[in-house]
Amino acid sequence: MSAQTDLSKELVAEIERLVREISVVVKRKGREILNEFPITPPQFTALLWLNEEGDMTIGDLSQKMYLACSTMTDLIDRMEKNGLVERVRDERDRRVVRIHLLEKGRSIIYDVMEARLAYLSDVLSRFSKEEVKEMSKHLSLLHREMNR
Repeated sequence: MSAQTDLSKELVAEIERLVREISVVVKRKGREILNEFPITPPQFTALLWLNEEGDMTIGDLSQKMYLACSTMTDLIDRMEKNGLVERVRDERDRRVVRIHLLEKGRSIIYDVMEARLAYLSDVLSRFSKEEVKEMSKHLSLLHREMNR
């Protein structure tokens, strides 16, 4: 620990438990929301990566998602068949094939995120504005420190 060596083991254990349980709830609710859309959780994760990073090779995407290239290829095949992505040849090196996010994929990301935000907004509406601001501040600090 840092300068705050006075943190009790019980308090740290409680925070770890809460973060872990919140993560489980977020994943479970995320899957429930995805059930309303024609997409699987790994496909949604791939769409998010493509939306954030731009066109990527299957190798790059498989590394980001910690999946084997063969698994990623199958995933991309299904996504391409459903009109979410397309394979495009790299203009600089025609041997390289990149996965490009199509409008239908972007639309699904938008719709899923709207549903997720509506859920979280409903949960946060049970707190005061000040509590939500404090929660955001403390979660941001925790996130920053965990990514050091």
